[in-house]
Amino acid sequence: MAKTYFVTGTDTEVGKTVVSAGLLLAAKASGLRTAAVKPVAAGCDEQGHNEDALMLQSVITEPLSYEQINPVALQPAIAPHIAAQQIGRQLSAARLAGFCRGVMSSQVDWVVVEGAGGWRVPLNPRETLADLAVVLQTPVILVVAMRLGCINHALLTAEAVRRDGLPLAGWVANCAGPRMDSYDDNLATLQQLLPAPLLGEVPHLTPLDLDKVAENLDISRLN
Repeated sequence: MAKTYFVTGTDTEVGKTVVSAGLLLAAKASGLRTAAVKPVAAGCDEQGHNEDALMLQSVITEPLSYEQINPVALQPAIAPHIAAQQIGRQLSAARLAGFCRGVMSSQVDWVVVEGAGGWRVPLNPRETLADLAVVLQTPVILVVAMRLGCINHALLTAEAVRRDGLPLAGWVANCAGPRMDSYDDNLATLQQLLPAPLLGEVPHLTPLDLDKVAENLDISRLN
């Protein structure tokens, strides 16, 4: 099985996909064959395509179909479990894990499984996306949006990951917007308190340049 990491974030819209794409490009630069899965995505277009999944497809080394990368594509841009309910579809961690394992067992070296939203986004009344990571038993990479409140959100997420029995392999400081006040102090506090290595700091890039994102990430630091 390929080395696989589950990428989660401190919230929605924190740059998980941009960081995931950067990590995949960094792995490619290290000579690794890469693949990605975004098992469930909401906010898809009329063709059933999600822009985040398309970004992942554009950077991996292996020619996976869109359906392999994003097996559950939901059109409404709302919480996945609500979007699924609206069309009479039931999400489950076990079924999503099956899709992920199909990619993980292919002829690749390095796989990113990207979640949706944060760690506790529901799949159904009993399960969250965290249960998917638990079923897969993958180490976790946390994307921290560097903005007011990031310390609390990051520490709570790291605590939840540990309580679910998974290792936090690393974290990324992502400037999803303009540089926050006291950035250096906030970064130092997170480095002191998060029980995992900092993989890199991603600056706010306008226009977005995924190669520059990758240049700011060091996958050799992963636990």
